[in-house]
Amino acid sequence: MRFLGKSRRREPATEPRSGKRGGLTAVPRWAVITVLAAGTAASLVGVTMASALPGRDARVAARPHPAGPAARPGPAKAMPMHGQGGGRHRQRPLRTSCRSVAHIGDSTSVDLISAAYLPDPRTRLAARYAGVGVRHLRVDASSGRSIVEALPGQVSGYNVARAWRDAGYSGCWVFALGTNDTANVANGSAVGLMTRISELMSVAHGQPVMWVNTRTLVPGGPWSVANEQAWNAALALARYPNMRIFDWAAVAKAGWFLPDGIHYNTLGCAIRARAIADALARAFPADGQSRGRVVR
Repeated sequence: MRFLGKSRRREPATEPRSGKRGGLTAVPRWAVITVLAAGTAASLVGVTMASALPGRDARVAARPHPAGPAARPGPAKAMPMHGQGGGRHRQRPLRTSCRSVAHIGDSTSVDLISAAYLPDPRTRLAARYAGVGVRHLRVDASSGRSIVEALPGQVSGYNVARAWRDAGYSGCWVFALGTNDTANVANGSAVGLMTRISELMSVAHGQPVMWVNTRTLVPGGPWSVANEQAWNAALALARYPNMRIFDWAAVAKAGWFLPDGIHYNTLGCAIRARAIADALARAFPADGQSRGRVVR
């Protein structure tokens, strides 16, 4: 990695958590999941849970959410394409050309595979990816993760991706990172936004990549709206022929967030999981090419 030793030792910003509503706490959580989906079926054939580090429990810690349980969505259906009306004709199911997907994320991805937040397995990230045609899925999500810095006992996003590639992974990549990267830069990290993007893109080595951009509702501080917008602007300036951007920032609604303004309630998690999978099918469709670098 081409990072200065001084910048690598900089303490990363501690991600605020709202496990107790009286104050913000840092709760590092890890979840790694490998999924095998059969054919085009949305049901899962096999699911294994393993820790990100040897000996560490990989179960996702339950967090109370104040919004109350959301109504469970029914079986997966194709969402209308962006810009299309809801006419009477049946929408064609969204399908992706990506048969293998490696998804690397932070705590906003941990919640998408959490039974505590999404008790119905059909609404979780693995089932949503399977529903658009993904057959092999690996997910590594960790609270507080960034591309460069790592909390104690944690693996950075870059190192997770590099380890998978070195082990022979070949397929599509989904990078749901950046929320903590822009916070770390705001806190003084010498590794800039574009350098972070280029380092992670170098691991993909020309394979299809979809970035999920970021949004918060925080008015100030490291995770402020302005800092997340700066990250999204850097993503938009990055030019790689194999890269697409899912503009989650344009989709996310305020009512889907927890009071901390960073993480999502049950409804938000359910919508986010489905939206990411559908965006992948638009970014890298099974038939033809995507219509642009940015998908919604």
